[in-house]
Amino acid sequence: MKDLQVPERRQFVKRVSRVLAGLGAGLLIGSAALADDAGRALAQRVYDRADGEDATSVVTMSLTEEGRSPRVRSMVVYRLSGEGGEVSTLIRFTDPADIAGTGLLTLDAADGASNQWIYLPAMQRVRRVDSNRKGGRFVNSDYYFEDLRDRKPTMDTHRVIGQETLDGVACDVLESVPVEAGNSVYLRRVSWIDPVSLLPLRVDFFEKDAEQPSKRLEVVVRDQVQGYWTAMDSTLSDLRSGHRTRLVVERIAYDRGLPTRLFSSKALEDERGEKEFRP
Repeated sequence: MKDLQVPERRQFVKRVSRVLAGLGAGLLIGSAALADDAGRALAQRVYDRADGEDATSVVTMSLTEEGRSPRVRSMVVYRLSGEGGEVSTLIRFTDPADIAGTGLLTLDAADGASNQWIYLPAMQRVRRVDSNRKGGRFVNSDYYFEDLRDRKPTMDTHRVIGQETLDGVACDVLESVPVEAGNSVYLRRVSWIDPVSLLPLRVDFFEKDAEQPSKRLEVVVRDQVQGYWTAMDSTLSDLRSGHRTRLVVERIAYDRGLPTRLFSSKALEDERGEKEFRP
C-alpha cells in the first residue's frame, strides 16, 4: 500500500470492499438456503410420520366459551391413507341428538386438491362444501374446514426459526407460509415440533395479522398406540374470543383394513353403511 499512489490506493480499497461485500452476500444466501433446506426436510418428516394405513377413533369434542356451560359432542373419525398419497377422512357425530348423524367427508388428492361434502340429517341430503369456504367454521367449533384437510408440505415454504422448550421438550420451531396466498386462509403457521414423536405440540395460526396469532393449537397429552404416536388430548383456542374446542381421543385403533367404500357420499348419507366399522 505504501508504493501505491492515492488514486490507485482508492481503487484498491474499492476492489477489496466489493470482494468482501460479495463474500458477505454469499454467506447470507448460503445460510438462508440451509435454513430453507432444514425447514423443508423437517416439514416432510412431520408429514411422513408413521400413523398407520388407516385409523378409527372415538372422540369427545367439548366447546367452551366464557359464561356458558361446555357443549359436549361425541363423534367417530375414520381415516384412510392411499398408496399414491391421497387421504380420505369421514367424521360422524353420534351424540347428542341435535347433531347425531351429521357427517363430513373429505377426499384429499395426491396433488393437494381437496373436496369436502357435509351431510345434515335435517336436510336429508349431502351438500358439497364450497372450496372457497376454507375459513368456514365446522359445526360452530374453532376448526375451519381447511383445518380438516390434508395439507401437503409442497403447498408451503418452510424454515426453522429457532428452538424452544415446551413442557420440558426441546422443540424445533417451524414457520410455514403458503406458496400461493389463495390456497390458505392463514398468512402463516408456526409449529413447535417434538423431535421424538414428530408431533406438533403447539401451532400458532396467523390470519389477517402476520404478527399476532388468531388461533392456537396445543397438544396436552400424546401417547403411543400400536407403536404410533397419537395426540390424545388437544385444544384449539380462538385467541380473540376465548372460545375453545377440546378434542379427547377416547379410543383409537390403527390398521383395521378399512374399505374405500366407507369414504363415499353413499356412506356419508346413510350411516348404516359405516356403523359396522365403529370400534
